[in-house]
Amino acid sequence: MPPSWRRFADLHPRLVESALLLVLYAATARQYAQGPLGWWGGAATAAGACLALLWRRRAPGTVTLLTAVCTGTLGAAGYLLSPLLMLPLVVALYELAARSPQRAVRACGGAAVAVVVLPALLSDRNHESWKLTTVGTVFWLVLPLVLGAAVRGRQAYLEAVRARAEEAERTREEEARHRVAQERVRIARDLHDVVAHHLALANAQAGTAAYLARARPREAEALLGELSRTTAAALRELKAAVGLLRRPEDADEPARPGADPDPDAPLEPAPGLARLPGLVAAFAAAGLRVTVTAEGPRRPLPPVADLTGYRIVQEALTNVAKHAGVDAARVRLVYGADRLVLTVSDEGRGGGPSARASAGDGGSGSDGGIAGGFRSHGGFGLIGMRERAEAANGRLRAGPRPEGGFAVTVELPLDP
Repeated sequence: MPPSWRRFADLHPRLVESALLLVLYAATARQYAQGPLGWWGGAATAAGACLALLWRRRAPGTVTLLTAVCTGTLGAAGYLLSPLLMLPLVVALYELAARSPQRAVRACGGAAVAVVVLPALLSDRNHESWKLTTVGTVFWLVLPLVLGAAVRGRQAYLEAVRARAEEAERTREEEARHRVAQERVRIARDLHDVVAHHLALANAQAGTAAYLARARPREAEALLGELSRTTAAALRELKAAVGLLRRPEDADEPARPGADPDPDAPLEPAPGLARLPGLVAAFAAAGLRVTVTAEGPRRPLPPVADLTGYRIVQEALTNVAKHAGVDAARVRLVYGADRLVLTVSDEGRGGGPSARASAGDGGSGSDGGIAGGFRSHGGFGLIGMRERAEAANGRLRAGPRPEGGFAVTVELPLDP
């Protein structure tokens, strides 16, 4: 159907329906001029069959049976069961197959065929051969059933495709929201690590510089220089983390006065275990002596695992610097065949009986070192570490050491 006709049919459905019924009536009524019932009898039967089609969408089964009765009556009266005479029944059978369940289609369709064919075969007024009465009639009655079933299957297929498209769109939106939430959690962890680490170092360096200002001014001056580098590093990492929160649509906004003149400038790479020497030197300036040992041949880590290892070491050492009663910590890296085992430990008051009790019940004891740092943060530091390890397909263990102190151990996969 041309688009213009389709638009006209959508705008004037009742007019199109009336025109269709008039065409059906005119085509069917012409068959009765020379029939045994005369023109008026045949025309009245055709009118009844055509008028029944007005309800073919509401009650397709009932309309099919009514039109079948009208057609069977004409066949029993001796009329030739031609396609034009059966046209109202053909339309009703098509609607039945296109709108009704398969069980109703089989029942009503079989009944309609029987109502039309059997009276014509048993009538002594019908002088046509049984082959023409049965084979031709059954063919023209089964054809609309097949076409209607095909249309119904096509509509069901399109509905299924539309439903799958809507489900895919909904799932895509949910996945996008999930990814955004995961990214926000990751950025929040990075901000926590950056702020906690650098502020702890800056606080320790400022306190030491204030202590040395009078007695050893040169050492205090050097320490203030280290403090300046610590704060500069903190600002760089904060800029890198906050820059990830910039939405794509913000790129089209005009620059504000005082804004960064080059917001799209490339950021420095994410830190990894290769930057452990700089991290150790920063803690040394704050008064914490960190010993790093490595065992086994060094192997590259995936970027996510490399960043995870660095952040876990940074968080653990920050807790030692802030809360430990010791001035030393150890970092041990053991490279295996397929995994890196990384351990950060101290010798704070984390290994005694009170510490074990506090670690077991989630209390806020007075432990030093890593354990005290975790407790002072309500346990969120340890939770963040474990989330980081799981995100990198690793595993984290934390707890007091038998010989005293506290240790954090994380296993991270190596590149195959």
